[in-house]
Amino acid sequence: NIICSIIFGDRFDYEDKKFRTLIELINENNKLQSAIQTQLYNFFPAVMDFLPGPHKKLIKNTEKVDQFTLEIIAEHQKTLDPTCPRDFIDAFLNKMEQEKGNGHSEFTVETLSRTTLDLFFAGTGTTSTTLRHGILILQKYPEIVG
Repeated sequence: NIICSIIFGDRFDYEDKKFRTLIELINENNKLQSAIQTQLYNFFPAVMDFLPGPHKKLIKNTEKVDQFTLEIIAEHQKTLDPTCPRDFIDAFLNKMEQEKGNGHSEFTVETLSRTTLDLFFAGTGTTSTTLRHGILILQKYPEIVG
């Protein structure tokens, strides 16, 4: 939720259905990334597009997460106050507006969506993994707790 506050400008209730679905999709993708078909997809996407496997589910999950992000971006575009950015998305949208006349600008909605997802995945994945390993170490060596 801290990452959500920085990126989306809002925290989600832990019982929020959309938020829980988002976390489930991310967790499922983390598991699917270790499948051999998914790893082969990274090297041979043209071939793997025609073959079944867990990489197809990973792609669908990523599209759903991307759609979630695009909905939040669209809402931010409607309520944007350029003089008072609320979060990362607003700051990026302000930069997009500044770069509007530049045909070579990398500040696009697509880039915003991908960057937002990268920040979200990086923040949630590393934090949860670090906490999980810390708890496991504490369980294995309870004497360091006291």
